[in-house]
Amino acid sequence: MSNIKITCDSTCDLPQELYQKYDVDVVSMTVLLGDTARRDGIDITSEELVQYTKDTGLLPKTSAISLGEYLDVFGPYVRQGRPVIHISLSSDLSVSHHNAVLAAQELGNVYVIDSRNLSSGSGHLVIEAALMAQQGMAAQDIADRLNEMKERLDVSFVLQTLEFLQKGGRCSSVTALGARALQLRPEIRVHDGGMTVGKKYRGNMEKSVLDYVRGRLEGRDDVDLHRIFVTHSPMPQDVVNKAIALVKELHPFEEVIESSAGCTICSHCGPNCLGVLFFRKA
Repeated sequence: MSNIKITCDSTCDLPQELYQKYDVDVVSMTVLLGDTARRDGIDITSEELVQYTKDTGLLPKTSAISLGEYLDVFGPYVRQGRPVIHISLSSDLSVSHHNAVLAAQELGNVYVIDSRNLSSGSGHLVIEAALMAQQGMAAQDIADRLNEMKERLDVSFVLQTLEFLQKGGRCSSVTALGARALQLRPEIRVHDGGMTVGKKYRGNMEKSVLDYVRGRLEGRDDVDLHRIFVTHSPMPQDVVNKAIALVKELHPFEEVIESSAGCTICSHCGPNCLGVLFFRKA
């Protein structure tokens, strides 16, 4: 086992078995349902979050991970003499990264990676960090390599509803109404640490999802075929299965991993959101 400890925020959205396989400690974001606090992935599921909004009409809020929480996670490993590499949600999307940096400065021997990303885009970096640690690479070398690799991440999602973005103030009521009337399904791309709107797809859920997958993958020769995530919020499994089948049809990936978006991501994208997340070739 490597002496280096890998940690990440719950926003990395990896399947639980991968966290266990790579011995990764996950620091949970807090989800607020009114006055009630829940820990992302521990006290609440994405399905429960979506149901809460359906029942109440209210959007759950998320709370950043505090300095104290990071000290509690990093501290025991540092005192054991183990370097810690922490992969965080993009610093443009949460102050969690800043709090992790403060904890690292206080403790020393902690390397905080600003993934400039979210969901399993950040999750790719978690796996790469664990693999490099297993190979015996030094912590600083791993951190340097991750900061290079994150520039090659290709991360996007297609949304079926703008309701959650609208309630969160990231989308106007007029835009949301127009999208519903025209059956537009916007693609959200992660670029330079933030989110931008890409293509807009038309049609029902299945058509828009499959058109989106083709739009991201078809005819491209710059895709790193080692691993791809198909990450989604709560949605019909048959649509997910068809998306995965299409991914495999378009490119011979060595690994196609299905993962579920956690509560933090779902609080912004809502249900029936799906993305394909992969590396571009170096």
